[in-house]
Amino acid sequence: MTCQYVMLQNNPVTLKRRFLKAGGAAPALRLVGGDLLDFTLGNFANKRKVLNIFPCINTSVCAVSVGKFSRVHKDSAVVILCISSDLPFMQSRSCCVENIHNVVMLSIMRDMDFSFDYGVHIWEGPLEGITARAVLVLNENNRVIYSELVSEVTHEPDYAAAMANLE
Repeated sequence: MTCQYVMLQNNPVTLKRRFLKAGGAAPALRLVGGDLLDFTLGNFANKRKVLNIFPCINTSVCAVSVGKFSRVHKDSAVVILCISSDLPFMQSRSCCVENIHNVVMLSIMRDMDFSFDYGVHIWEGPLEGITARAVLVLNENNRVIYSELVSEVTHEPDYAAAMANLE
């Protein structure tokens, strides 16, 4: 098992596997939408995808990241997938309260393989069992063209760098 670490308020937390790097293929995924239907990468065929992965929509930094990606999203050939450990009901409620549109909220509630396969599963520490903060950009063929594992869970990702990889 190959592990890596991120920080949570300056304390290291262990991730179960290595985070995906640019150049490789994105693993298959099965996530749950607000309507409780399953989604795979095939649901977004022929689109570039931004995977905004975060621990919990009900925290300020996570809500800010969803809102910022929602506001910068302008291209119909791109879909923003906001992925967390939250139940779909919590995700939908938060988007309604914050008036967030233009993103697809997805939960890992039925299949923890996503967090392991993508290298974002927090293995130990206070947030054990949920996802770390990361951003991946996939091309139309589901190849990773940009990856950022945010080194401090309480920090925001580099929005400009992620979006620049879509041009």
